[in-house]
Amino acid sequence: MSHPLLAGVVELVQQAGVATLSYWRDDVAIELKADASPVTAADLAAHRLLADGLAQLAPEIHLLSEEDCEIGLAVRQHWSRWWLVDPLDGTKEFIAGSEEFTVNVALIEQGKVVFGVVGVPARGLCFYGGAGLGAWRLANGAVEPIGVRIAPPEAFTVVASRRHSSPAQERLLNGLSERFGDLALASVGSSLKFCLLAEGSADCYPRLAPTSQWDTAAAQGVLEGAGGEVLDLHGQPLDYPARESLLNPHFLALPQAAEWREELLQLALALD
Repeated sequence: MSHPLLAGVVELVQQAGVATLSYWRDDVAIELKADASPVTAADLAAHRLLADGLAQLAPEIHLLSEEDCEIGLAVRQHWSRWWLVDPLDGTKEFIAGSEEFTVNVALIEQGKVVFGVVGVPARGLCFYGGAGLGAWRLANGAVEPIGVRIAPPEAFTVVASRRHSSPAQERLLNGLSERFGDLALASVGSSLKFCLLAEGSADCYPRLAPTSQWDTAAAQGVLEGAGGEVLDLHGQPLDYPARESLLNPHFLALPQAAEWREELLQLALALD
């Protein structure tokens, strides 16, 4: 099963990734936005390419991008379909010369992710998928289906951010350690955290620190297509309704059929 817009978005994400690489590991100029987060010419080049390409692909669909997000709720609340875009997720990784930055596009309908595309330009990878559609990894022109793992083959692997943690997250990790023994920690930047779960390389990604909607939507689509889910700490699916704040609640990403799902939710609920 596929979606009529998916192939076009995969192509655009790959083109935007190529655009970022011309600035990567170069002496790229850095500016600070109002929230003190960095932005580079690579972010803006990818944004322009995606904005123009998506408008040509489906002119009737609105656009909300990290680099064009000053759109008031009075306007957004009337949208039924929109693109949710992070032209370059992991800008700090990009500036540091790391490969762990991504280009992200999700199609949202009525606040739900239809599909997402995550490009990893420096590695020549692209992940894409959506609930009911499946999920795939494209590498060097070859496409293969991917899926979550239901049980860890050895150590229970938790995806953790190199840059973001919190006392609550540390308490959750301690609780998981009591349940599963010594944990393996996979530290990776950007939306690649979700992709590790989607391809069956990790078991859980708890995020008890701030994220914005564009940080998560595309990779959530990939994970849902691979048999995973993203839940808030009350066990409700993470969604993207039009609201004043574009920040997400804290969340848990995991395989939907994991036998330890309820235990994880009980641990998380105790932290809320």
